[in-house]
Formats: sequence, C-alpha cells, structure tokens
Amino acid sequence: MRRGSPALCGLLVVVAAGCSHVRARPEPQGHEVHFSEVVITGDLELEKLNDEELFAAATSFYAAEDWAQAARYFGRIADFHAKSRHRRAALYNAGLALEKLKFWEEAHQRFVELSDPQKGVGDALDATFRVAETLYHLERYDEAVEVLKVVAERQDLGIDKRFEAQVQQGVCELESGHADAAEATLRKVLNAWQALSDRDVVDDYYPAQAQFFLGEIFRLSYESVTLDANKTADELSKDLELKAELLLSAQGHFLRTIRIGNGYWATAAGSQIGGLYQNLYEHMTNAPSPKDLNAEETALYQAELRKKIRVLITKAITIYERTLEAAERIGAQNQFVEKTRESLQKMKDLLLAEAKEEEEQPPAPSPQPAGRKTPRGGIPRTQVPRG
Repeated sequence: MRRGSPALCGLLVVVAAGCSHVRARPEPQGHEVHFSEVVITGDLELEKLNDEELFAAATSFYAAEDWAQAARYFGRIADFHAKSRHRRAALYNAGLALEKLKFWEEAHQRFVELSDPQKGVGDALDATFRVAETLYHLERYDEAVEVLKVVAERQDLGIDKRFEAQVQQGVCELESGHADAAEATLRKVLNAWQALSDRDVVDDYYPAQAQFFLGEIFRLSYESVTLDANKTADELSKDLELKAELLLSAQGHFLRTIRIGNGYWATAAGSQIGGLYQNLYEHMTNAPSPKDLNAEETALYQAELRKKIRVLITKAITIYERTLEAAERIGAQNQFVEKTRESLQKMKDLLLAEAKEEEEQPPAPSPQPAGRKTPRGGIPRTQVPRG
C-alpha cells in the first residue's frame, strides 16, 4: 500500500506548527491573521508509482546513463518504501548515480546506511568501500583511513579485499600528508603479495596500484625540491643531484609497476615517467644561473645545461612512445593514454625548437686554460637518470 500524500502531510505539519505560535487571547473581530509564506515540495509524478514501477524506471535511467533521474527514482524507493525488497539495491544504486554526478555528500549518506566495516559482506561490504571513496572526494581522509583499517584487518575476508582496503588506506594517508605512514602501508601490501606462492590467484590491480603510489611518494618529494637563484654553484649542484636521485627512485617504482603487468596502472606509470623527465626539463630550462659565476662562466654553465636538457627531452620522447605502444598492444583507453599522447607531441615540438635555437646560438666559450681559477663547485654535474 502506498503512503499518503507527502504534500498533504507536510501541510498538516506546517498548519499545526503555525497554530502553536498563535497567541491565546482572542483577536479583535474582523482582524486578519497573516502567516508567513510556506513552500511545500513534493514529487507528485513519482508518488503515483509503486516500488516495482520505480525500480524498473530507475534501472532504465541508470542503463541510459541518466544519472539524475536514476538517483531520483532509486532515492524515492529508499526514502518512501522502507519495506520494499528493492530498498537495499536502491540505496546502493542511488549512491552510485550520485557519485556519477559528483554529489559526494549525498552519495555518502546513501552508502553509509548500508555500510558495515566490521562484519559486512556483499552489498554491505561494497558500500563500505564506497563510503571510503566518498570520504576521499570530500577530503575527509582521516575518516576514510579509519574505515579502511577496519576492513584491512578482517581475517574473514579474502586477500583481494584486504589488499584493496590497504591500498586505498595508503592512498588516503598520502593525501592527508602522512607520507611515511602511506609508504609503510603500501610496502606491507607489496611484501604480502610477493610472499604468495601463486600470485596468479590474486588480482594484480591493487599490487600495481600500491607500486604506482610508492612512485608517487618519491615524485612528490622530487617536486618539493626547488632551485633557488640565490644559491651558489655548489648548492645548486647539490639540489639538482637530489632532484635527480628522487626522480630515479620514483622511476624505479613506476618501472616495477609496469612489470607487474596491469594495463591500467602500467599506462599510468609510463605516463608519469615521461612526465618526470618533462618536469625536470622545465626545471632545468628555467633554472637560474648560480649567483657566483661571472659572464664567461655563466655562458659555459648554460651551454653545459643545454646538452643535458636535450638528453632529458629525448628520454621523455622515448618513454612516451613506449607507453603508447604498450597501451595499443593491450587496447588500453584511459585518461593516461590521452595525456601521454599530448605530452609526446609537446616534447617532439620542444626538441625541434631546441635544435633550431642551438643552431642560432653563438658558440660557447672555450674551456679555461689550466691553472686558471674555475668556478667554485664547477658546472653542476646533474646525474641524468637512466631509462
């Protein structure tokens, strides 16, 4: 049996509430009493449908990717048909549709009603992961970590689910600024995965994601090292060396991601490696000359730097091309593929521009004769990462 009209019920509530505020003493005869304007909302169209009709329509809207209508119809079942056999599915699907619309708080409210981190299975467990996902998008990372820790420690779950929870926990720890905790969590996943006697029984998606985000930890550390124009040649050389070392560490994890063989994360890792070289190129291009160099030494410095820059561009092009070849072999189509394709073209254009500019540059000064004082620290000998 369908419920009574929500509009009518709302009107009765408003009138009753309004009457409670009318003063007890009688008003003078003929005096008009004015109530503040009341806006009554309802969904008269959906009120006419029972739960079966709502669920059928909602399912059709979802299949057609009409997320707003799907959320509306599924939500109607969740809110007004408490005893419907479709209510749990409606709650979950309403949450999914709201996620598609990026209504993270509304999606969170749908999923949290189903979620059971400690004992849930089936849709209750799936909803728990969705709760963590919505908290992530709401930037409530610490809350997400607490939810995922509970799931990760459950021994009644299969290893795939525990890996999934741990990896997502590590990602949230990284986003919340706890890089050390994130690294420990992600390494724990990889150690457990590597210790398996038969890795083929486990989905490689989450081990690959763990390896990828270890690379991200070092990439973020690499980006945090800045090149300061006020530093000496020695100091600038050390900063460049540190950036190169962090790049190599990040690259190592991204290469291990590729070797795991998951198509999605392999493509993402290849794109990030190319991006690291591109970023280092941009840093070195815009790097200030050390303040303790004279004009002749600055020209030598710039000439040496240009050689290294061309090596970086060439490496970036090679990695982007290999990434696209691998993506084509496995049929991968995702945002990383498009990003890689755009970056490859940019690097090719830069290489042509560098070659043209080098042709137009006057020759660099000859090296100083023996016995002459060299710049303190010499030309920064940045370690160029090896592919």
